[in-house]
Amino acid sequence: MAEHGETTAGNEAKAVKGHKFLGSLRDALLAAGRDDEPIEIVAPTPKASSIAAKAIDDKGPPPLPKPQSLSAEEAARLARTAPEHPIQRPESLAAANDEDVPPTTRVVRPEKIKKADPEPEASPRTVLVRGRQQIERNVFERDPVVGFLIVVGGPGLGSYRPVFEGNNTVGRSTGNRIPLDFGDDAISNEAQAYLRYDSTDRSFLFVPNLAKTNVVSVNDKRPAGPVPLQPMDVITLGRTQVAFLPFCGSDFDWSEISEA
Repeated sequence: MAEHGETTAGNEAKAVKGHKFLGSLRDALLAAGRDDEPIEIVAPTPKASSIAAKAIDDKGPPPLPKPQSLSAEEAARLARTAPEHPIQRPESLAAANDEDVPPTTRVVRPEKIKKADPEPEASPRTVLVRGRQQIERNVFERDPVVGFLIVVGGPGLGSYRPVFEGNNTVGRSTGNRIPLDFGDDAISNEAQAYLRYDSTDRSFLFVPNLAKTNVVSVNDKRPAGPVPLQPMDVITLGRTQVAFLPFCGSDFDWSEISEA
């Protein structure tokens, strides 16, 4: 009986010895997932270490607990029991630390802003005309100018007023067809005289308004009736003198253009 008991005890001891590493590894893995139980470190046998290393390589390292739930002593224990596998760095970080690889930081310069092309104008300012062009001469848009009165003395010296075809009233008001509104109050406000152009015989007549008290004169003569005007005749109205310069006459008249 004693010999049988010793054999049984020896078998139990061998079983315990054979499963000692596996039990210790299981306990260590279970302890690594718990926060309240300490980790018991047992030195594995060389054969068991190779088996454990192969198991870790196949399944990967055990998950580490959250840093905030471990104390400093427990974190140190886990660090001692972790397998000695090199930490694989991402390729981007490894390349950034190599001396031969240029830095990934680059300077970005703003591109020059291209000026927008100006919008094309609706029509060009200058049109090139080649050859003989047809000129329209249909209807007058306004009364045609047949001559000019140019101020040669008094207020408005150097100014001019156009003379139109037909009958023209001469006075200080702007309502006159030929207004001498340069500040000479000696000129009657309304129709102090009349200046007419007759396209039939291409002649000019100066007619004083005898109803007005203001005196007018042509070449220092006071007319009592119509006076034919010649180029460069000087007409005096109040303190203003104007020289007559015809545009139409024996050499030209607007009817020549309209008839052609």
